[in-house]
Amino acid sequence: MKQEAPLNALARYLPEGTFEQVIAYISEHRVHLTITRERQSVLGDYRHPYENKGHRISVNGGLNKYAFLLTLLHEIAHLVTFNRFGHSVSAHGKEWKREYSTILREFVGKNYLPHDVEAAVRQSLQNPAASSCADEDLMRVLKRYDRQKENHYLVEQLPPGQLFKTKDGRVFRKGERIRKRFRCEEVATERVYLFSPVYEVEIVPMPSA
Repeated sequence: MKQEAPLNALARYLPEGTFEQVIAYISEHRVHLTITRERQSVLGDYRHPYENKGHRISVNGGLNKYAFLLTLLHEIAHLVTFNRFGHSVSAHGKEWKREYSTILREFVGKNYLPHDVEAAVRQSLQNPAASSCADEDLMRVLKRYDRQKENHYLVEQLPPGQLFKTKDGRVFRKGERIRKRFRCEEVATERVYLFSPVYEVEIVPMPSA
C-alpha cells in the first residue's frame, strides 16, 4: 500500500531539524514523494521522469527516522545524478557516490543524528554503499533505533545451530561464518544459503529433546 505524503506531514518521519533542508530538495526538483506502509524488502526507490510524469521517489514509512532520512537522501542522490548524466552512468557508480556524499555532508555536524549514527555516516562518506543494508556497520547502528520486535534478532546475534525464520516464513539453522556471511541451512530443503550478519530474523523455538 502506498500513500502520497503531504509535505507538512513529512516532518514526523524525519529527525528533528532536517525538514527544511529535505523539503528544499523536494520542492526544487518537484518530487512526487510516496511513503509505503507495507514493503518489507525495499527501503526506497527512484523513478526518473517519463510520459509527462516527473521525478518520483518512494520510501518505506516503517523505517526509523534516521534510516528514513538516509534512504530519502540516497534516492535524491539518484535524482540529481540522473539530472546530470541521464542513463549514461551506472546506478551506484562513482557519479552517484559523489552526489550522495555531497548531500550527506549537508546533514552531518549539525546535531541532527545521534553520535553513533553520525560516526557511521562519516565513515561511509568516502565510498557510500549501494544501500544502507550493504553497509553493515551503518546498518548495525541504525538497527539500534528500530522499534524492538519480540524474538527478532540479527543473524550475528544468534548462537550456532539456532533455528530462525525469515520474513517469507522459511526456517533456517544457523551455521558457521564464512568470510563476511553466515552459512545457514534451510530446514525444509537442506539447501545452504549465505546470510548477512545484520539480516534481521525471528527466532524459532528449538524442538524439545
